[in-house]
Amino acid sequence: MEFAELIKTPKLDRVTLLRSFHPPVEGTLCITGHHVIFSSRKDSTEELWLLHRMVDSVERRITPTSSSIILKCKSFRVIHLEIPNVEDCINVANSVEWLSSIEDLTLLYPFFHRAMFDLMEDGWTAFLPEMEFSKIKSHSDEWRISYVNRDHYLCPSYPQAVIVPKNVDDDALKTIAGFRHLGRFPVLSYIHKETKAALLRSSQPMVANGNKRCKEDERLVNAALGTGKKGFIVDTRTQNLAQLAKTKGGGYEPEMHYPLWRRIHKPIDRYSTLLDSLMKLIEACNDTSGSVDKWLSKLESSGWLSHVKDILTCACLVAQCLDKDESSVLVHGGEGMDATLQVCALAQIILDPDCRTVRGFEALVEREWLQGGHPFTVRCQHGPFVSPAARTKEHSPTFLMFLDCVYQIHQQFACSFEFNEQFLVLLFEHSYASQFGTFLGNCDKERKELNLAQKTVSLWSHVNRPEIIGTYLNPMYDPNNKVIWPSVAPQSLVLWSGMYLRWVLNPSPQMAAWETIAEIREKNKELRSKAIRLRRYLMELEREAVDMGVLKPPPLPEEVPLVGS
Repeated sequence: MEFAELIKTPKLDRVTLLRSFHPPVEGTLCITGHHVIFSSRKDSTEELWLLHRMVDSVERRITPTSSSIILKCKSFRVIHLEIPNVEDCINVANSVEWLSSIEDLTLLYPFFHRAMFDLMEDGWTAFLPEMEFSKIKSHSDEWRISYVNRDHYLCPSYPQAVIVPKNVDDDALKTIAGFRHLGRFPVLSYIHKETKAALLRSSQPMVANGNKRCKEDERLVNAALGTGKKGFIVDTRTQNLAQLAKTKGGGYEPEMHYPLWRRIHKPIDRYSTLLDSLMKLIEACNDTSGSVDKWLSKLESSGWLSHVKDILTCACLVAQCLDKDESSVLVHGGEGMDATLQVCALAQIILDPDCRTVRGFEALVEREWLQGGHPFTVRCQHGPFVSPAARTKEHSPTFLMFLDCVYQIHQQFACSFEFNEQFLVLLFEHSYASQFGTFLGNCDKERKELNLAQKTVSLWSHVNRPEIIGTYLNPMYDPNNKVIWPSVAPQSLVLWSGMYLRWVLNPSPQMAAWETIAEIREKNKELRSKAIRLRRYLMELEREAVDMGVLKPPPLPEEVPLVGS
């Protein structure tokens, strides 16, 4: 397909751009195969470059006296373009609609984008499973790396290398894959460094109404338990939904076959329920004409913070089982590709200080989300402005919900994270539309088939450059090696204004405040360093003076007589 076929009007003059925090500006509009580009062609005025992929919906406003289009973005941004000619306006709207809904991933911008910087690190090889396994091996030798999923024939949504108990062979894994939904057999997600308790994740067992049994599956999950220990199975569905799943061939682990495991149901909403909630939230955030009571009512009725609370509560429970109870945990729901990944990733952030660093968090996203099989292309196909006709059950802001939960922990422990909230916003935007290939595809198998590592640039290669990563560092960071326990009380959870209100409320004052904090911290660092150098210099001068006899050495402290002597 040629992009030119979809672009009826590639260039327009005398177009007026209206956007948040900027005065209206007249200029030239260009439609390319991947971008909407606007330029006033004047000095000191910025251009607008918007990826078609970021556009969620296009609204046309045609009247006898004017014509305009409104571009509503997956990033919650709303852009107005006033176009004098009606025919041109319709052509532009149609082109953007067509180009924003292209399904062939090889036609998207990451396959055409070329890095304009020297690659200091290849992000595609920065967080391989083998590298993560070497860390686990230093804490426990009860695990091995298996390539039973080589070529992804056993489980398409798993990576080729997975970490499993050492005493479970590959033939057993093949049997277990047939017993678990979509072949997602239990794999290791995390080992607690202190308690050695294991965190595993999988999909539901296919026990059906007859309570089918798989002894190999029972042996695998029991291998994660220490001697004389019991574990917890955390099911992210309600008990009724888990029971209903048995009628469709799924279900949960029967107690009679898993006697060493206690099952706990911690229901977490997913799929279209989250998208409905996000749509209501963004509608409330964009409504600036109502009263305070109306705003608070809309915020509450969206249910967004209730979903945040449910996920954080479940993650805290998992972390508590691993840390306080010193017990292994298996997490799953139905497919194990949404709520399961949210909970497992958040539990690691609570427990592991390495996950609260920039590189550790990148490794976590790579390990738990990208290699863990979260279907980014499907889930992030649309945002809160999508029309009902274009929606499907598969569209869901699952990853955004995870980032919001991370933000909640971040704002409660502001000094324990090396990265700032802008880093989380960056990941959110690139998961929906990007010039990089990191979030393309639904699983590792698709990314291999698309040959992304050779044909696109990794987001990690870009963001980890010294001149870039500094923008996303937290000036208040003070390494904290302890477990951090976030509060899930209603008073502790807040609306993430830096995400949902950034196109409604001008963020400039807050950004200026953070810049001032960064300057103060940097100045403090310089003064501390200077003070240390001055102390060393003074000590050297004192030693030289003593050696020359100019200064007597300080007298030794008098001996304190012992009691009773």
